[in-house]
Amino acid sequence: MSAATGGADQKGLMDATYALHRHFYDFTRKFYLLGRDALIRGLNPPRGGTVLEVGCGTARNLIVAAKRFPEARFYGFDISEAMLETARASVEKNGLSGKITLAQGDAGAFDVNALFGVDKLDRVFMSYTLSMIPPWVEAIELGAKALAQGGSLHIVDFGQYERLPGFAKRLHFKSLNDFHVYPRDTLPAVLKRIAEEEGLRLDFRSTLRGYVWSATLTRD
Repeated sequence: MSAATGGADQKGLMDATYALHRHFYDFTRKFYLLGRDALIRGLNPPRGGTVLEVGCGTARNLIVAAKRFPEARFYGFDISEAMLETARASVEKNGLSGKITLAQGDAGAFDVNALFGVDKLDRVFMSYTLSMIPPWVEAIELGAKALAQGGSLHIVDFGQYERLPGFAKRLHFKSLNDFHVYPRDTLPAVLKRIAEEEGLRLDFRSTLRGYVWSATLTRD
């Protein structure tokens, strides 16, 4: 399967999945997408800095971040046009059209210069999106390569529930899989490899008994 074909298939799947669900997505997700706001607080971009969200969905995170860091410039892309329709409306409703730029793009094959006319980024973040992206490794690699000197890539996603009862993991993973969400058990190893190849500093954390995995890759 070519990258183009894979992207088209994923776009169709995401559009079908969220055509209706996008209207109440943010309300339902706030109860179990834990660690998103902590990630946003930790972005702390420089004055006039550039921030990209990979897989921005409804733009909920971008809106929160843009309000917290009003002197930065924000960008986001998603493969789902259905989600982007909601995102554009939310950005406009919050009066942030001049601060947040949105585009349609494939996380496994994105080019920030082609999408936004930006060469390098001060911050890139991926919030509960790697578990939904088939080419998730490529997404991290591209995000890391897009970092400017002093830039950082921030990730939060489902962990492997390694310190929770086995039945809890089985039940929740089954529920996640029904929505095409697959927590990545090899994420720590992939991050370690990319950090070594790109000369980045890795900070990895497992919290809430393994429910949440978070990481930061920094280009010092």
